[in-house]
Amino acid sequence: MPTRRIFLKQASLASTALFMNKSAWFASSELIGIQLYTLRDEAKKDIKGTIAKIAGVGYNSVEVFNYNNGKFFDLTPEEFAAVFKQNNLKTPSGHYSMPNYLTKGDEDELKRTVADAAKMSHAFFTVPYLTEPMRTSLDDYKKLAEKLNKAGEVVKSAGMRLAYHNHDFEFKDWGDGKTGFSIFQKETDPALVNFEVDIYWITKAGLDPIEFIKANSARIKMWHVKDMDNTPEKSFTEVGTGVINYKEIFKLKKSTGLEYFFVEQDRVKMPVYESITKSYQNLKNNILG
Repeated sequence: MPTRRIFLKQASLASTALFMNKSAWFASSELIGIQLYTLRDEAKKDIKGTIAKIAGVGYNSVEVFNYNNGKFFDLTPEEFAAVFKQNNLKTPSGHYSMPNYLTKGDEDELKRTVADAAKMSHAFFTVPYLTEPMRTSLDDYKKLAEKLNKAGEVVKSAGMRLAYHNHDFEFKDWGDGKTGFSIFQKETDPALVNFEVDIYWITKAGLDPIEFIKANSARIKMWHVKDMDNTPEKSFTEVGTGVINYKEIFKLKKSTGLEYFFVEQDRVKMPVYESITKSYQNLKNNILG
């Protein structure tokens, strides 16, 4: 019959093994994220059910959107965060437009939005889009760079980091090779402003995503992973079914310091849950492997 000392020793070893196994699991696990905008129609009808179905597909992180007047889909930040927690999903980033701050310098909007975003436990507070009136000249981009720097300070004080998400319009040549993106590179503080690179839009702008990521690796912390079909329209398609070589792009993941990535598809032709499942399975089985 084992003595109490032997029993305690065996229990201790078992606990240590369990801890090590869990640690190894966490070290080897990978966040495969999705931008909730892909399922915007479903989310507006049933946000809780949509989040549960995302988890059911296998995704383990979600980048949120649709913050408006203190709520997400009619849920307070606390309620919204609880839904993700119930489904074992992380929310490393959120998209926050702040139209009044970016156009009029409304610092109250900035502070309110950042405070609510912090309740979601984000690592990144991401500025997702600039409307056309915001970007009519290089001077507009210079003014926006100042606002991004100021916003970056507020975001940092709330325990997050600010990121800017690109489309293709930031790469319009305004003369002498100057672009909106080059202004952001030069005139935003690297300690305050990071980038979330949208690989589809980089490709649509005529750039090589691999070379772009390498050249800007110090500041690119997140990727939007969306694919482009092989048609004259260069439309959106499921990840792994288009012309963008994600197998090669993901080889840069470690060397460039990527922290998070999110599948996104702006327009979906097949049933949306079938679409996001296809992207997930292609990533899991063919691209990340």
